[in-house]
Amino acid sequence: MRILGISAHYHDSAAALVIDGVPVAALQEERLSRRKNDASFPIAAIEWCLDHAGLKPDDLDAVIFYEQPGLKFDRILMSSLRGFPRSWRSFPHAMKNMLGEKLWMRGVIASQLGVPLRKILCTDHHLSHAAASFFTAPCEQAAILTADGVGEWATMTVGIGSKRAGGPAEIKLLRELRFPHSLGLFYSAFTSFLGFAVNEGEYKVMGLAAFGRPTYLDAVRTVIPRTKDGGFELDQRYFDFLGRAETSFNHRFVDLFGAPRNPYEPIDLATADGRRFADVAASAQRVLEEILIDIATDLQRQTGLRDLCFGGGVALNGVANARLLAETGFEHLYIPSAPGDAGCALGAALVADRLIFGRNHRPVPDHPFWGPAVDPATLARLASEDDYPAIAASYEQVIDDTAVALARGEIVGWMQGALEFGPRALGHRSILAAPHTVEMRDRLNQAIKFREQFRPFAPVVTADVAGRYFELPPGGDRLGRFMSGVFPVRPEWRDQLAAVTHVDGTARVQVLEPAMEPLLARLLDRYGRITGIPVLLNTSFNLAGEPIVNTVAEGYSTFRRCGIDMLVAGNVMMRKRQEPQLALEEAAE
Repeated sequence: MRILGISAHYHDSAAALVIDGVPVAALQEERLSRRKNDASFPIAAIEWCLDHAGLKPDDLDAVIFYEQPGLKFDRILMSSLRGFPRSWRSFPHAMKNMLGEKLWMRGVIASQLGVPLRKILCTDHHLSHAAASFFTAPCEQAAILTADGVGEWATMTVGIGSKRAGGPAEIKLLRELRFPHSLGLFYSAFTSFLGFAVNEGEYKVMGLAAFGRPTYLDAVRTVIPRTKDGGFELDQRYFDFLGRAETSFNHRFVDLFGAPRNPYEPIDLATADGRRFADVAASAQRVLEEILIDIATDLQRQTGLRDLCFGGGVALNGVANARLLAETGFEHLYIPSAPGDAGCALGAALVADRLIFGRNHRPVPDHPFWGPAVDPATLARLASEDDYPAIAASYEQVIDDTAVALARGEIVGWMQGALEFGPRALGHRSILAAPHTVEMRDRLNQAIKFREQFRPFAPVVTADVAGRYFELPPGGDRLGRFMSGVFPVRPEWRDQLAAVTHVDGTARVQVLEPAMEPLLARLLDRYGRITGIPVLLNTSFNLAGEPIVNTVAEGYSTFRRCGIDMLVAGNVMMRKRQEPQLALEEAAE
């Protein structure tokens, strides 16, 4: 059975193709359109998925959309009417959006793909999140938690799932919290208050929080009071999701926390305002963690299960994830590489396969590499057209030469294999560098990533030695598989891992299983033999405001526009500053 899953029209549109119960392709539209967080109908991603599998739309047995447009329209309409007259400014825009193609998604899909309506399905938004996290996890039973801004009505769900290879699969969502009470919207309000883009800058709030003290805890708890059943609600006196769509907070919110940050002004932590912004971020982060821990702990007590699968945009909060693993009683926490809306394309396809059509479960390959593959010959051609020398070599030579370059302090653009699915580069579209000095961190931020100084970088280390450098709790290696957890750097290594150690002594660690990405594992080993520390800095291969690179041409363009020293695509290498072979020979000597 061939099933295409689609997510679109909110943020981070994507397509995913499942054949006979196993994913074969998944891709975010932004990686092809080059518009970051592209929310448009993902026609390019759909075409790539079908072409990759050698299929035409007529060959599909089903196409499934990741949410129920009718229920979403119901929520928007009812909320706008209840909020009148405050909603008078946002109501026309909301109706124009929904009454366009968003409400008639089955018709849009039919017209775009030429697929008959009888083959087009819709499923629930949070069920798509649940399926993306549970059906891809290597466990047979698990508790399930989903949390994001809002789907149709739900903003958070808890449930349980069961599956076994060759047998039936089931997901039961037991309870849900509904709009406007939402952890995702709560955090997004602070994201906007702190001058970052909503649905894109939430991770900046998490990074900024490490520089602050949670001195605004009482104020934050005022806007999100707890309920008697252990849940929470948003005090609507401080929010305005209908009348102020751009900010979602109001003057009472400002009275509590002070003036919001101008997004065009940098955060200077040496000033009173800069410290205030950091303290507000730290307080919001702490309250988010407390609520998640209480809800997950209660879920563990109720279900008695050892494993928790977590989906939705809130699952991208690595600091909260580490505490969930350590403090809730669960032994394992499984988060997919794409827990947000992009991952719902895959989740929806798995809902159709396992739950709607009732097909037996088949294990999903445990990696994030579902996109287009690198073509090394393209790099050789582009380099030669621009009179840049490029070298094609054996992979052993690539690993040796790259490790020597990294040990010399060079920054490497690293492109291998199929593109990652999700927001993080996990070794196929990465910028790699030595992790040892603050100067390297500053160089990356200023000359390559062009981003805020407080933003941290992530380390990558193989699973067999990760515990030597990082304080991983039981199950932490799994949480680090897709860079989903933030853990302490061991104190004795912080000075030698300064480029990846955040101000609070932690790092968002990628714990690499060599079987998932053997080439990067071999590079780590070779680098460790040269330097004595088999850890590298790994950040996404892109400039600020741009999606992660997909093709070699995009990687080459990025390489030419910033301070990267060396570019590797497959087995082809090139440099900017010297003749490549001469530089490598000098380094080897």
